[in-house]
Amino acid sequence: MKKFITTIQDIWKIDELRTRITLTLGFMAVYRLMAHVPLPGIDPNQLTALTDQTSGGLLGLLNAFTGGAFSKASIMALGVMPYISASIVVQLMGIAVPYLQKLQKEGESGRKTINQITRWLTIAITVVQGPAYIVNLQQTLPSSTFLLGGGMFWLSSMVLLTAGTIFAMWLGEKITDKGIGNGISLLIMVGIIARFPAAFMQEAGSRVTQSNGGLIMILIEMVLWFLVILATVFLVTAVRRIAVQYAKRTVSGNVKDLAGARQYIPLKVNAAGVMPIIFAQAIMFVPVTLTRLSESDIMQQIGVTFSNMQGFWYNLVFGLLIIVFSYFYTAITIPTNKMADDLKRGGGFVPGIRPGKDTGEFIDTILSRITFPGSIFLALIAILPTFVSMLGVQQSWAMFYGGTSLIIMVGVAIDTIQQINSHLLSRHYDGLMKTGTKRSVA
Repeated sequence: MKKFITTIQDIWKIDELRTRITLTLGFMAVYRLMAHVPLPGIDPNQLTALTDQTSGGLLGLLNAFTGGAFSKASIMALGVMPYISASIVVQLMGIAVPYLQKLQKEGESGRKTINQITRWLTIAITVVQGPAYIVNLQQTLPSSTFLLGGGMFWLSSMVLLTAGTIFAMWLGEKITDKGIGNGISLLIMVGIIARFPAAFMQEAGSRVTQSNGGLIMILIEMVLWFLVILATVFLVTAVRRIAVQYAKRTVSGNVKDLAGARQYIPLKVNAAGVMPIIFAQAIMFVPVTLTRLSESDIMQQIGVTFSNMQGFWYNLVFGLLIIVFSYFYTAITIPTNKMADDLKRGGGFVPGIRPGKDTGEFIDTILSRITFPGSIFLALIAILPTFVSMLGVQQSWAMFYGGTSLIIMVGVAIDTIQQINSHLLSRHYDGLMKTGTKRSVA
C-alpha cells in the first residue's frame, strides 16, 4: 500500500501528467453533471414509467452507457452512441469509398478531414435517433409529464438532444487530446461505473431481505466476478510474440554485429480491444430505433426480438457481430504489409521467412489465427450476463459479469494505466503497477 501511495505522489509531481489527469476528471465530472439536466417541459418527478422501461433489456444497457441519462429524460440521453455509430459507418465506408481511402493515406490532414466527416454524420444520426427517443417518451410517460405543447416540446428537445450529443463528442475529443486515455471510451466507462453501486446494493438487498442465499451467496458472486475480471484482463493483455532477428545495424556511424540478437513483434490476441463490443452494440441499437419509427407488425416483432437481451437470436447475432468486427477492426488497424516493409528496411527478418511480401503474409496469417480464438473468447464474455441472470442474479448486477460493461471497464482501465505508465517511464519513474520507486537516471 505504501508503494502505491508513493507512486501516486510521483504522478502528482509531474506537471504535465497532473494537468492531464485533472482535466480528464474535470471533463468527466461535467459530463456526469449534464446527465442529470432534464429536457425542458418534462416533470422529472413523473419519470417512473421510463425508469421501469429501462430496468432491463437493450434499453437498460443503453441507459447504463449513458449513466442513467436515458431514464432521466436528460439532454444527454443519447450520450456518445450517435458518435460511435458514425465512426462505424465512416470506417466501413473507408473500405469501399476511394475518397476516404485517399484521406486515410494523407496522414494528419486526412485524419482531420475524416474526423470532420464523422462529426457531421454524428449530427445526422442524432437527427434520426432524437425523434425516436421523443416518440418513446410520449408513448411511455403520462400526458401530465409534459409541461410544454407538442410543437414547442419537439423543437426544444431536438435542439437540446443534438447539442447534448455534440457536447459529449467534444468532451470525448478533448479528453483524448488534452487528457489521459480514449475520451469516448472513458465517457462510456464513467456512465457504466455510475450504475455500479445501485446495481450491487439491489443484488445484495435481494439476497439478504428475501433470504435468497444471504451473505454467503453475495461472497460467492463476488469471487466469481473477480475470476471473470481476471479472465477479461487475460484476454485484453494476451499477446503472441513473433521472433525477429537482425544481422547488423548501424548505430552512430558504427556497424554493430547483431547476428543472433533476437527481438519480438508482439501481436495481441485481442488486437481490436474494446471496439468490437462497442461497434456490435451500436449495430444492435439500430433495429430498436427503427421500430420506434414504424408501426409495421414485422418491424415491431423484430424490435421485440432484439430488445430481449436474454433471447437466443439477440445473443447469437450479437456474438457473430463481435467476431466479424474483431476481424474487421484488426485488419484496418494493423497494417501487416507496412510492418513487413519497415522490418525489411531496418535489416530485420523473421527466421525462416523471406523478407518483404512473404513476411507480411506470414504476420497476417498469424494474426488471423490468433484473432479467431480471441474473438470467440470476447463473444463468450460478452454474452455471459445472459447465463448469469438465468441463475437468479439481478439483471442490473449481471451486466457487470461480463458483457459490454465489464469489457469496456477493463479495457479502458488498462489502456489508461498504460498511458500513465508511459508518462512515468519517460521521466524515469516506475510504472503505476510496478514498485512505485524512482528510477535512477544514468
